[in-house]
Amino acid sequence: MPTALIAEDEPLLAQTLQTELAFLWSQLHIVDCVGDGASAVAQALRLRPDVLFFDIRMPGMDGLEAAHDLLDQWPAQHRFPALVFVTAYEQYALAAFEAQAADYVLKPVQRPRLAQTVQRLQARLQMPLAPDAALAQGLQLLRQLAASHHPQTAPLQALQASVGNTVHRVPLAEVLFLQAADKYVRAVCATREYLLRTQLKELLAQLDPDTFWQIHRSTVVRADCIARMDRNELGHMQVHLQGHPEVLPLSRVYAFRFKTH
Repeated sequence: MPTALIAEDEPLLAQTLQTELAFLWSQLHIVDCVGDGASAVAQALRLRPDVLFFDIRMPGMDGLEAAHDLLDQWPAQHRFPALVFVTAYEQYALAAFEAQAADYVLKPVQRPRLAQTVQRLQARLQMPLAPDAALAQGLQLLRQLAASHHPQTAPLQALQASVGNTVHRVPLAEVLFLQAADKYVRAVCATREYLLRTQLKELLAQLDPDTFWQIHRSTVVRADCIARMDRNELGHMQVHLQGHPEVLPLSRVYAFRFKTH
């Protein structure tokens, strides 16, 4: 019996999706329905469903972040679930195909369109899924699309960091990497580091993706500071920087960059 997990923060929409799926695909068993991305990742890893319905916009970790995180942690010996993005924003819908997703569903859910999704999923489960690398690159493209819909008044040239009662202007050219740390972001330079009162995903929308590479859900590195990538004794990928001792974890979601550069 095929199984599915729904991640949707609006209870009424989640219930509607469950009801429509029960009508269109009676053999599908909904193993859980959660309201945020972190719970979606945890439950997907525990239950290993065949299909994922991920709302793109959820509180905390959104659907894109959840898909990245899940792909990075998914056991290599198990088939990755067929991924369906659920969104109220049509501009994300067509891009879901670029993300190697099985399909997308626009809100409010319409039965004829969902019936097409069910047919695609049923066919998808009979064939191998896209390789992790293709899915990872597609998710990255979808993230860039999402960021493009949050226009900035001007490109970010420097960071504003408060130290005590002093506000420091930190040019981006001096930043080696940015790393999420609880409610802050570490901005690490060659000789010192700063704590920024912001979220990493807000900064991502303002950074040049060719200059700053995301190498982990919580870490962005200036590309020209990267010395090499290797694996540690546990087999985990890691990034070494030029002239800086800190070694940074490299998520397999972003390892494709090192295969093409």
